Amino acid sequence: MWNCITDFFTYETTKSVVVKSWTIGIINRIVQLLIISYFIGWVFLYEKAYQERDTAIESSVMTKVKGFGEHHNKIMDVADYVTPTQGASVFCIITKLITTENQVQGKCPESEMKFKCEHNDNCTKLMSRPAANGLLTGQCVQLNSSTPKTCEIRGWCPAEIDDIPIKPMMEVQNFTIFIKNSIRFPRFNFTKGNFLPTINSSYIKKCNFDFENNTYCPIFKVGDVARLAHQDFTTLANKGGVIGIKISWVCDLDKSEDECKPAYSFTRLDAMSEKNSVSPGYNFRFAKYFKTEDGKEYRTLLKAYAIRFDVIVNGDAGKFSMIPTLINMVAAFTSVGVGAVLCDIILLNFLKGADQYKAKKFEEVSDANFERSGSYSSSMYRIRNQSQLSIRPEDKFSNDSGAFSIVQYG
Repeated sequence: MWNCITDFFTYETTKSVVVKSWTIGIINRIVQLLIISYFIGWVFLYEKAYQERDTAIESSVMTKVKGFGEHHNKIMDVADYVTPTQGASVFCIITKLITTENQVQGKCPESEMKFKCEHNDNCTKLMSRPAANGLLTGQCVQLNSSTPKTCEIRGWCPAEIDDIPIKPMMEVQNFTIFIKNSIRFPRFNFTKGNFLPTINSSYIKKCNFDFENNTYCPIFKVGDVARLAHQDFTTLANKGGVIGIKISWVCDLDKSEDECKPAYSFTRLDAMSEKNSVSPGYNFRFAKYFKTEDGKEYRTLLKAYAIRFDVIVNGDAGKFSMIPTLINMVAAFTSVGVGAVLCDIILLNFLKGADQYKAKKFEEVSDANFERSGSYSSSMYRIRNQSQLSIRPEDKFSNDSGAFSIVQYG
């Protein structure tokens, strides 16, 4: 118990030992050089760790589509093929429509062949399953003599037939998308838009975005967006899909404001549905409702295949600040000490003379030495004489205060 108490109330202080060895000296300097190079090259120059960062970007996106196309022998304009119409950051351009006209509430045969039947019992068994176009009544009926019998439904009739082959509106690839984006970094109260000072109304009328000559043009052709997203437009128009238009704002606010510019990129966001044969592409349904003169309601059901565009904005701004600068400088200076730890491990375990190094590095001094000496000055004199007697001829004191030098001869 007494030994535990005395071991607990101890104090450790550092002792400098200068080791003059080519091997350990080269290792020490190489490790220090690597650490300093990492902090200067990567942390400070590349990552700009001396800056305060703001990633909480505030963004507003407004979009506008222009173009005319022909579908179902009708000329389609923006009001026909763009939904929703508010010009938000997420919108759809319809490429083809499957139309079921003059639907009214009533009873009719189901259109899907998985509800084919011979008698009512076949339909009664299926009533627990959801139908495709309405609620099953349990009756097996036939639309006319040329069609097979199917289970009857209650809902909007006639039931939709959505497997009709229809050619998409190929003019969509020449439609243009106008994107107006404003951003703000609240921490620095910095505001910018994707209309650079060099952009004017005459430039807007004739430019289309490309990565070579019109990097900052805010007008994009649909066909170019599909190509830049590595998609085949014909397949995309037939089955639909989701394309992401990414606007990235990476700004160094220590530089001129004009250096803060948007960077555009394009990608297919629904890549999994593209590979899935069960539900490929992107489609949705909507209806237009009408009333007859006698007040009876009817509708036109539309199944739309569309290209959905998601405009995604992200940003990262940085500006010099003393606090992160000091934190990373302290981290750099502290990390330089890793070289000493590595060298100590090598010296204590792998090099010749490891025992000699341990004897010089670790030394115990007890109060008992001073109590037996009688006075502080005489004890210090005795300890100094003993230390000097223990030094072998190849050891010597360095010019550093209180530091031993160990010379390792080849």
